Amino acid sequence: MKLKNSFFYTIRENIKDEDSVSGNLLVRSGMIKKTSAGIYMYLPLGFKVLKNIENIIREEMNKINSQELLMPSLISKDVYESSNRLSSFGDSMFSLKDRFDKDYVLGPTHEELFTIAALNNVRSFKDLPFSLYQIQNKYRDEARPRYGLIRVREFLMKDAYTFDKDLNGLDISYNDMYNAYKKIFTRLGINYKIVKADTGSMGGLLSEEFQAITDIGEDTVVFCESCDYSSNLEVCESIISEKESTEKKLEKDLIETIDAKTIDEVSEYLNEAPSKLVKTLIYKIDGKLYALLIKGDAQINEIKVLKLLNAKTIELASEAEVKKVTRSEIGFVGPIGIDVPIIIDNEVANMVNFIVGANKKDYHYKNVNIDDFTYIMAADIRNVKEGDLCPKCGCELKFKKGIEIGNTFKLGTKYSEALNLRYNDEDNNLKPVWMGCYGIGIGRCLSAIVEQKNDEKGIIWPMNIAPYKVAIVVVDVNNETQLQAANHLYNTFKEANIDILLDDRNERAGVKFNDMDLIGIPIRITVGRKADEHIVELKKREEEEFTEISIFDVLYKVQDIIEEENI
Repeated sequence: MKLKNSFFYTIRENIKDEDSVSGNLLVRSGMIKKTSAGIYMYLPLGFKVLKNIENIIREEMNKINSQELLMPSLISKDVYESSNRLSSFGDSMFSLKDRFDKDYVLGPTHEELFTIAALNNVRSFKDLPFSLYQIQNKYRDEARPRYGLIRVREFLMKDAYTFDKDLNGLDISYNDMYNAYKKIFTRLGINYKIVKADTGSMGGLLSEEFQAITDIGEDTVVFCESCDYSSNLEVCESIISEKESTEKKLEKDLIETIDAKTIDEVSEYLNEAPSKLVKTLIYKIDGKLYALLIKGDAQINEIKVLKLLNAKTIELASEAEVKKVTRSEIGFVGPIGIDVPIIIDNEVANMVNFIVGANKKDYHYKNVNIDDFTYIMAADIRNVKEGDLCPKCGCELKFKKGIEIGNTFKLGTKYSEALNLRYNDEDNNLKPVWMGCYGIGIGRCLSAIVEQKNDEKGIIWPMNIAPYKVAIVVVDVNNETQLQAANHLYNTFKEANIDILLDDRNERAGVKFNDMDLIGIPIRITVGRKADEHIVELKKREEEEFTEISIFDVLYKVQDIIEEENI
């Protein structure tokens, strides 16, 4: 591409309404532009990067014999009602009606439609296994779109589905897709970790996430440096020390704590560590009130609680509901004397002489033990903390932030049973098909790469996804020798099938250099004052120094660099 007569612009200033490095750089480099909250257009350079990512995905999908198709975005609401998933999406679905008053949605995900498509192909065990995938836009009405392309309302996704006759077959298909994903993210140059995750509204037997490690990640990746354990915070098991306290149990004591409501305030008032306090949180779970007890320095893990009680909904009780069951103000709530089921965290079960609210304004109980109240169960209901014990090897856990760029699910028979996708086995018995589901957020991959690969000058694209591999910069476009040499190189690179950009704009050299650094072109060739000697400058994006090289040798040098850096 020659820039002089092309759609190309950059922005020098930082973008005020972009709250991430990637969002800021992608907008400044003219690759994307926000049209409204959580909705972006992909401009020519950004679209080219997007297509390069898609090409890598397609190559790896084709290697495992997954066939590409395209599903509609406009979907009848009845489809999601058939699988009982309409309520789980709730307000995140974009809903609309047609002229006949029929309800439709913009597709947030496509498990149901892929299952319906498979109905036409599956009759016998001989029709299995097979795999299908698509690359298509998804729509979700995010309450708080943010971080550029990371949390948006319209996003491009690769979703794939496998269909097998039994669990063993699903395990094989899942493993093939899992390995293909590892190859894709490695080829994209992303630093990632694979973690166990909650199956959520997808359901099924297993969920794993591919998390790009970045400082702005919305997810917390829990991992152990001493073994290969890794997990999403929401499902990581909390391991407690087996050591029993040698502290002698004391009689509980009612003490005054004037205006001390929060853990920090009570801790300071009594000169006790937050870990010595136990907080009592009243939750409404599937419409029923429960009291959940955790240490003062811990956080409730709502996903663990839902799984523990096999429940669907969980929310903190209202202030009125809390007062009704405790006869107390929030801030002084405790487990003694309340008339709701109590669940204590495993950590609390091992504590002695702890502090709780007294269900009386400005009072707490000191030296409380679990014998002082009745609870229905002790279980793991908290988030792990950094430094907790690894569930696999017992060493300390570490935390990092991550962006979920891919996920894999063993769906089992959830959707095939709901939509009657069955086959006749070898004994002519009708059985449900076993399914797997696998997704990659393509826009998220693009953003994750920029989050991980940038400097003060701009983006540093990996060679195989850069919009152009090489940029030729003409220092003086009014110098006929320089312009002719640049055009000669441009045509030579095009004939060699190398993506090439020629900056032939009538701009100062510094402006051109800054723009090429901002948009992240891996190799820059500068045609300047030594053009009449057939000498040009060659510079790699991530390096400060340039090399002078003969115009006749530069193609071969660039080909060597591309071969070395392509994954």
